[in-house]
Amino acid sequence: MRSIGEMARDSGLSVSALRFYDRAGVLVPARVDPVSGYRWYAPGQLEEARLLARLRRAGMPLADIRLVLAGWSSADTDLVRGLLQAHLRRLEQGLADARGEFSTLRALLDHRENPMTSSPGTTAVRLTVPAPELAAALDAVRFAAGSDPDLPMLAGVLFDVEGGALNLVATDRYRMAVARAAATGHDGPRVQAVVPLPLVDAMRALLQGEEAVRLAVDGGRVSLESGDGRTAGRCLDHDFPDYRRLVRLPGGRRALVDTAAFREALRTGPVRPSEPRERDGEPSYDVSVVRVADDGVVTVCQDGDDREDNVGVNRDFMLDALASGAREKLLLEFSAPTAPIAVRRPDDAHTFSILMPVRLEE
Repeated sequence: MRSIGEMARDSGLSVSALRFYDRAGVLVPARVDPVSGYRWYAPGQLEEARLLARLRRAGMPLADIRLVLAGWSSADTDLVRGLLQAHLRRLEQGLADARGEFSTLRALLDHRENPMTSSPGTTAVRLTVPAPELAAALDAVRFAAGSDPDLPMLAGVLFDVEGGALNLVATDRYRMAVARAAATGHDGPRVQAVVPLPLVDAMRALLQGEEAVRLAVDGGRVSLESGDGRTAGRCLDHDFPDYRRLVRLPGGRRALVDTAAFREALRTGPVRPSEPRERDGEPSYDVSVVRVADDGVVTVCQDGDDREDNVGVNRDFMLDALASGAREKLLLEFSAPTAPIAVRRPDDAHTFSILMPVRLEE
């Protein structure tokens, strides 16, 4: 048997990493001392730990690593090869995306050095959007927009036009909301604009009672026209984070909840105060502790009911996400206590919220 220190030395994983993988159920020690809690590993687990270290260095998600380790121990080579190949394709796609972004950056640098060249990202876009869809999409994301003056790129809603769809995205780092509305009139390259929140709110007011509206992005300005009015303004001159990378969540437990019942359980259930983030200037807030059972039942845990699979969440953020979901039933996705939580509509794969979990003190 190897102690946790010996296992760390021989496998290339740190002691804290081994503790984390134990809690996550990825690499569970063969024996845990019932008195001291000290972990001991069997000789055969060293190969498994070294494999885990290699997979993590390659950036494979924990959910896939768990499957690779299971296939490795059962000699299911087809499963292991398939998972490795799928991850390699993701890495190659990520590299291709990065090359595209760097190509745009080089073009921007060229334009700064020679302003007479055409500037990328200034494609004029004119769309026709169903007003009810745009209103619903704005309602689904507005709550997640940021207000930190040090992060001005988050103080708006991203309008992302691609193909026949208009994707709307907002985030304040601790939560993110994504929604989609159909759009016609543009079949060119992808165009993005970050619309400041005052203009977003003016647009929302203009949508009341309309069937369709006309949206235009041109030269750093955005406008919305309806039958009775028009509102326009400048886009934020900041790049929005690549939200598509942030929505690739590992698989986990899914639970279909009654929205009203779960909201009431959160509102009246026990909470614990968060640790104030003094460095970030953030005050303390109420944390709800939730758990998803194997049968899919979601419960709000009582104080003192501490288990490793409990997940902490900012209660107000979860209540906002439930309200923006606008459905009697919503899907909750939990993968691990340290992984983001997703709130999805069962009938709409393109509208969802993601909440960062709150670390629960041991």
